[in-house]
Amino acid sequence: MEPFFSLDDKVVILTGGSGFLGTPLTEAMAACGATVVVADRAEFRGQTADPERIQFRECDVSDTESIRRTFRAVKEQYGHIDVLINAATYGAGYGKQGTVDAMSDEDWFKGMDGAVGTAFRCIREVIPYLEENGGGSIVNFASMYGMVSPDPRIYGDSGANNPVNYGAGKAAVIQLTKYCAGHLSAKKIRVNCISPGPFPNTAVQQDPAFLRQLSEKTMLGRTGRPEELIGPVLLLASSASSFMTGANLVVDGGWTAW
Repeated sequence: MEPFFSLDDKVVILTGGSGFLGTPLTEAMAACGATVVVADRAEFRGQTADPERIQFRECDVSDTESIRRTFRAVKEQYGHIDVLINAATYGAGYGKQGTVDAMSDEDWFKGMDGAVGTAFRCIREVIPYLEENGGGSIVNFASMYGMVSPDPRIYGDSGANNPVNYGAGKAAVIQLTKYCAGHLSAKKIRVNCISPGPFPNTAVQQDPAFLRQLSEKTMLGRTGRPEELIGPVLLLASSASSFMTGANLVVDGGWTAW
């Protein structure tokens, strides 16, 4: 089955590839034969058996010109782009300012842009490269909170609350995925997305009481580990999903299936 999931000779751009979820994805894509370009503001500090397969390029996904420079440089260096994984995000309005009644217009627009505007800009700019290459795959990162609301009863004063603009933006990513899948299929560009469930970062993991509440919301009784996103993303990035487009692959331990 290995050829189906192989990324040999593929050039993958992974935005947010230096992050908590992005780092293991970067390492895995490289291990599967891809040349991975980490497009991020933070330097990549992961490990790989073949360092030449991973290249870091500083990129600000809030800035169209920064995205254009990155994609242009990748094309000039490698000659083609095959896969775009949109994992980068940023937010605004966390904490007490993240509620519907307290969020400012400025925070609303910034958080929405950080959730869905990032993916839109990168998709728009990569289309000519994928079309020139005869097609390709785009994988967007949505969230289970683009499908269901956070349960405020389990967040309390943990400080880990998701602001209203995050879920609204991630719901928009799911729709953006479907729209682009329909409108880019003639160019042989497949567009799918993944909706992770509870994958608490290192800081959140320091709160055992909150972790327990998160775990109890899933059918599997635990939270996710970053490496558990590798298989689903690899599926969508590779030819193993050659008849999939417009799909939203949910990886949430069963949270949204209750």
